[in-house]
Amino acid sequence: METITITMKNPPALYLEADNVSPDAFAGKTAAQIAELHVHEGNVTSTLGKYFEVNGNAGATAADTKIIVKGDVKKVKYLGFKMSAGELVVEGSTDQYAGAWMTGGKMLVKGNVDAFAGTAMKGGELAIEGNAGNYLGAAYRGDWRGMSGGKILVKGNAGSDIGMYMLGGEMIINGNADVHVCTHAEGGKVIIKGNAKSKVGGQMVDGTIYVFGSIDTMMPGFKPAGEIELEVDGVTAKFAHYIGDTGERKKKKKGQIVYGNLYKKI
Repeated sequence: METITITMKNPPALYLEADNVSPDAFAGKTAAQIAELHVHEGNVTSTLGKYFEVNGNAGATAADTKIIVKGDVKKVKYLGFKMSAGELVVEGSTDQYAGAWMTGGKMLVKGNVDAFAGTAMKGGELAIEGNAGNYLGAAYRGDWRGMSGGKILVKGNAGSDIGMYMLGGEMIINGNADVHVCTHAEGGKVIIKGNAKSKVGGQMVDGTIYVFGSIDTMMPGFKPAGEIELEVDGVTAKFAHYIGDTGERKKKKKGQIVYGNLYKKI
């Protein structure tokens, strides 16, 4: 695997849309060619090389390419956009849409990410060592297709509306989550190791949520279904089981009504 490093040298005054910073866009290119890839600052189209120093050469394919992003990229959006293979390491925090529409590969952010990270993700792994903003693994605004595959790992906390319209895949939050977890979800698995606020699983059709800490207010559409001992992410514990959202439309599978499952650690 070939490694290419881009280092911020000229921070943008406005937010920078850098949807070309991915192994797919870099593959088969020299440092000079990568520096000529387009980026957008506001309504102005420019080149990656205006903002970043580029060192190294990419691999022949996305799978053979590793990108390391250095410097202050807190105002840079779309890192890892639609990446399908390879590796991307962001050594600090970054702005919105990190790893959005990923289908494969591994992306690591060593700081925080802002809203819409992992939007409509279909595969691969997105790991965040800091906190995640709102709409993690959710659908794009106006769409109903959220995360459908892959895995998102957050060491810190997550904002509101995570997993909105989630269809599949797995999300693990090691800290707390804000309101509206898995709203409209029709699949997938979300594990929250800390606390969750209100509106967990609202209008949920299918999928599974595990909460290890407290839930401020339980949705009225979730009905108690007993207690069960489970192993979740390497931890064996007893959980209170709820099914819901019983106020939402329901589908049938093999003649049985399908519900979302919410497990709260006792």
